[in-house]
Amino acid sequence: MNIHYPNGRKFMNQLSTSQTAKARKDPTYSNRGMTLEEDLNETNEFYLLNNIAVIHKKPTPVQIVEVNYPKRSAAVIKEAYFKQASTTDYNGVYKGKYIDFEAKETKNSTSFPLQNFHEHQIQHMEKVIQQDGICFVILRFSSTEEVFLLEAKQLLSYWERMKEGGRKSITKEELLSTAHLISLGFRPRIDYIKKIDCLYNL
Repeated sequence: MNIHYPNGRKFMNQLSTSQTAKARKDPTYSNRGMTLEEDLNETNEFYLLNNIAVIHKKPTPVQIVEVNYPKRSAAVIKEAYFKQASTTDYNGVYKGKYIDFEAKETKNSTSFPLQNFHEHQIQHMEKVIQQDGICFVILRFSSTEEVFLLEAKQLLSYWERMKEGGRKSITKEELLSTAHLISLGFRPRIDYIKKIDCLYNL
């Protein structure tokens, strides 16, 4: 199925068909969790079921353009467009505080490319911070299975550095000094709420 952004650019999924096939066949890969999104969805479900926090993935409005009906009982979407630019991936509430965050992963092992973010996402994070919400990004290095929580205000400083002609990525060394490494667990898989408690004294 072809999906396009509001500007007409074609949407490319992070995992290619070959990667998805590998994830299904390779037990080592599946044991680690296929995607960051799946691990976070599982974590958020754990929080919800245990009355810890209410955090959900935001639905993305899509306009369907072309549909095929190969059978009477089945419809296949052939082409669609995102109705509007997305903001961040997740939001919700924890201990009376608004939580808003984006999740990204990279195959790079030494730095995290800032091109993974979009200007409208950065602007959205700025507005959340202005309203005293808790805003951050969760970054995963897929090659090493390292997961970091980086506060949005720190991401904004790296973004400004790039706009002023500086480097276009965040080095692993910078993340080790300014972000917070999250140890992977079983349930929950990525316990980012524990980091939020420490950072905001909740």
